[in-house]
Amino acid sequence: MKQIDRETVQRIIDTADIVEVVSDYVSLRRRGANYIGLCPFHNERTPSFSVSKAKGICKCFSCGKGGSPVNFIMEIEQVGYQEALRQLAKKYNIEIKEHEMSEAEKAEATQRESMLAVNQFAMSHFESNLTDTPDGREIGLTYFRQRGINDAMIKRFHLGYAIDKSNEFYDAATRKGFKPEPLISTGLCSKSERGTIYDRFKGRVIYPVFGVSGKVVAFGGRTLKTDKTVAKYTNSPESIIYRKSYELYGLYQAKQAIASKNKCILVEGYMDVISMHQVGVENVVASSGTSLTEGQIRLIHRFTENVTVIYDSDAAGVKASLRGIALILAEGLNVKVVSLPDGDDPDSFAQSHSNTEVEEYIAKHETDFIKFKTSVLLHDAGDDPIKRSHVIADILKTIAVIPNEVTRTIYVAECSRALGVPEDVLMLQLAKFITERIETESNRRRQKAARDSIADIDKTESTDPANPDNTTDTPAEAVTDIVLVSTTDTRLEKFEREIIRYVLKYGMVGFCSTDDGRTLSLIDYVKAELDAEAVSFSIPLYKKTFETALSLTARSWESDYSAFIASLGQTKEKMIEDGLEEIRAKAASVADVKALETALRSRADDYYEAAKADFTDEYIEKLLLSSPDDEIRRLTTDLVSEKYTLSKVHTKYAKIETERDRLLELVPRAIYALLDAILKNSIDDIEKKLHETTDHAEITDLLQEYMEKQNIHQQFAKVLGERTITGKLPRRF
Repeated sequence: MKQIDRETVQRIIDTADIVEVVSDYVSLRRRGANYIGLCPFHNERTPSFSVSKAKGICKCFSCGKGGSPVNFIMEIEQVGYQEALRQLAKKYNIEIKEHEMSEAEKAEATQRESMLAVNQFAMSHFESNLTDTPDGREIGLTYFRQRGINDAMIKRFHLGYAIDKSNEFYDAATRKGFKPEPLISTGLCSKSERGTIYDRFKGRVIYPVFGVSGKVVAFGGRTLKTDKTVAKYTNSPESIIYRKSYELYGLYQAKQAIASKNKCILVEGYMDVISMHQVGVENVVASSGTSLTEGQIRLIHRFTENVTVIYDSDAAGVKASLRGIALILAEGLNVKVVSLPDGDDPDSFAQSHSNTEVEEYIAKHETDFIKFKTSVLLHDAGDDPIKRSHVIADILKTIAVIPNEVTRTIYVAECSRALGVPEDVLMLQLAKFITERIETESNRRRQKAARDSIADIDKTESTDPANPDNTTDTPAEAVTDIVLVSTTDTRLEKFEREIIRYVLKYGMVGFCSTDDGRTLSLIDYVKAELDAEAVSFSIPLYKKTFETALSLTARSWESDYSAFIASLGQTKEKMIEDGLEEIRAKAASVADVKALETALRSRADDYYEAAKADFTDEYIEKLLLSSPDDEIRRLTTDLVSEKYTLSKVHTKYAKIETERDRLLELVPRAIYALLDAILKNSIDDIEKKLHETTDHAEITDLLQEYMEKQNIHQQFAKVLGERTITGKLPRRF
């Protein structure tokens, strides 16, 4: 196995645009200097996921997840550092240079990556079967041709064919070096009771299922046999790379169209999606024959708030639409429904109409869910008053799941007009249903908490004798939480965290001068002060992050800064050169030329200084935001992300004193605060010893030490209470 070399890693990190990367998964809209969207890592209805193009990071201020482009890909795709880099390299067409991995690095290759590799091979194999083998052309390709699918759609959706032989795919995969384990865990192959391995999809046309990033996570296979004992469709089983309730067929191909049109059209099957895309309606996805789930709806919600459900005209299609509508509404999306003509489904309708006809039909026949549900249910109820009351209750229960109160009120008004029932009567009944729903959900949560509690007790009682501490190989996500609380002294955590935050955000800023005239950066100043007091970070993660920052800056700062300044100087000169050319072409007089030239050079100087300051400020954070160390990367993301920024309104008429402006005050104060906290811990220890000892001599010594440290503590308290701290910190204890 090979690993990406450092030069290529840096190129990937420098090239990846956080807005472009996140936009592949989330629909973003601009807000000030940043972008916002719905968090892809947890369920939310109000956007709290912020993306900063300038800083190159994203952050959810609700669940806390985010980071650099590399970290985002790792989180969203649940892949390792190297695989995330490969995905970004592929996105930006960056050639990967590699070196041979060590045994330790090889051991990090994950089961997930193996399964994805197998699926990728399988897709290519099935595609080749379809076009390059006699069986594929005569059976599979003929079927797609009969269904009206053209070559462009076959290629777009990577359709294929599995040869009707028990081991054709298995033999091909093992010849390529794939082990049986990933072949079975992906569901591409199965093992019989006798232990023989056989192909799951043999004799079927193949529909690959892509995750939102474009990775092949599963397959659907349709038999072409008329034998009723053979299942019409066979699908990949759930695995660590595929959870069917969180995937939508066609989303990878449709996501850009969904975001641009701000609407998702939801259909049922593979062919419905493909035929709609073929006619040019590309914002279409399918639940792939399964009942619509909350996970699938949340996936749609990343890209749009508007869903149009196209249902088959038969009774089963209508009922399926009614079930899905309630779930969509509960997630806060806007829902419309389209009924196709009798005998049509989205596939047949698209095949027999042009792009314009399909889009016009959808626009003309989109119906609000209240009208749709009312017409469907009242048709079945007829004039029976009891059945009509049940219809009203059914519709109100659907409205009750809508999270937005204003939307609920509007729907009740519409329902009142449609059903001829007073609005206040409906509102009373609606309030009852909402209360019942809240109580039901509350009971469900309590029951789950009780079950989890019992499970925890059972787990504790069933401790492995060979592992009395019940330890496990903790995943990277859990390590960070454990480190943050498992410290030598948790009372120091907040003080150390503040110092690390300054280091990450401003570490290379020129901070102060030494006696011999050298300029110390902020990170070097912090190191000098802590070394002088023989103090180090007690929190392991903070210590590791600080030492990593020192190591990286010592190795690369001078060369990186010199290269940046040289490039920036060229940019400045080009700016002046282009500006002078424009001035000379447009200026009316020599006086105008001189005035405009002076203003131009001033702007160029301002740009130069601002860019230089930005590079210095962000140098350490950008290095660590793409660190291969999961803990360091997550900590950096957390500490450099800012939820709120001052708007231009606040800064237009007055100079706002920023944190950066106050570093000479804030950083020494933070170090004082840490040292004072350490001192108070020491005082507490002395008090404890005084209570425990009866030895007179020891008591005398302890009291003397206690008084000395209390005196220093009082000096600290006086300094920390002042607004300004200047000069070099005195040596303390």
